[in-house]
Amino acid sequence: MEHKRPNYFLSMLTMKCPKCRKGNMYKDQNPFHVRFSKIFNMYDNCPVCRQKFELETGFWFGTGYVSYALSVAFSVFNLIWYALIFGITWRDNSIFIWLGVNGVLLVLIQPWLMRISRVIYLYFFVYYDESTEKLEKPEHHHHH
Repeated sequence: MEHKRPNYFLSMLTMKCPKCRKGNMYKDQNPFHVRFSKIFNMYDNCPVCRQKFELETGFWFGTGYVSYALSVAFSVFNLIWYALIFGITWRDNSIFIWLGVNGVLLVLIQPWLMRISRVIYLYFFVYYDESTEKLEKPEHHHHH
């Protein structure tokens, strides 16, 4: 029997439970759909394998470091493509324009960034469990 382990990064990017990599961590798949107050509209437990997501009270506090690191990485990435396309020099205001562009982009991806931070953080603590292979994926209800 060949076990097809779901891809680590793919599971992370699609915000699946770290234990079974099948169940969704968030109730609404699109972080940009929901009002800001609902940004962390998470299941308490994985809908598939019942893994608890908030391992302890205040568990998500550490995600601040993750989102900070991601924001920095994202900014560096923006700096590189921006410098390559538009060029950045101290002779004009291009660095300030970049700061503005980067700031706007950071705000725009913030809902996603805050969510993915929780996912990445949880992946540090919860490991994939082969025994969840036998569990079925929940039925998907398509509503358009």
